[in-house]
Amino acid sequence: MNDIIRSIEAEQYKQDLPDFGPGDTVKVHVKVVEGTRERIQIFEGTVIKIRGTGLSQTFTVRRVTYGVAVERTFMMHTPRIAAIEVTRRGKVRRARLFYLRDRVGKKARVKEKGRF
Repeated sequence: MNDIIRSIEAEQYKQDLPDFGPGDTVKVHVKVVEGTRERIQIFEGTVIKIRGTGLSQTFTVRRVTYGVAVERTFMMHTPRIAAIEVTRRGKVRRARLFYLRDRVGKKARVKEKGRF
């Protein structure tokens, strides 16, 4: 039974995911369906957490625009995500960056890692 489940899950995994982690700034290309039309919308922000393993793995991206913070959680292997681009590598020392929620402006910045 487990072999059947594993084989079905293996078909669903995305192979083209970049290597990214907490603190990285990413652009997530999300497929948005509006009625009969489908378009791609880009959500750019800082990854504040990655949780889970396998097909149920998720990551949360936080962005602040016009003083309003938006956090959005994405399934890693969903077909709704067209692509993920890593724009900056962040230098952080922890896996969950919830402390960014309390910070505003320059204090909310994550230092950039050396060239990668």
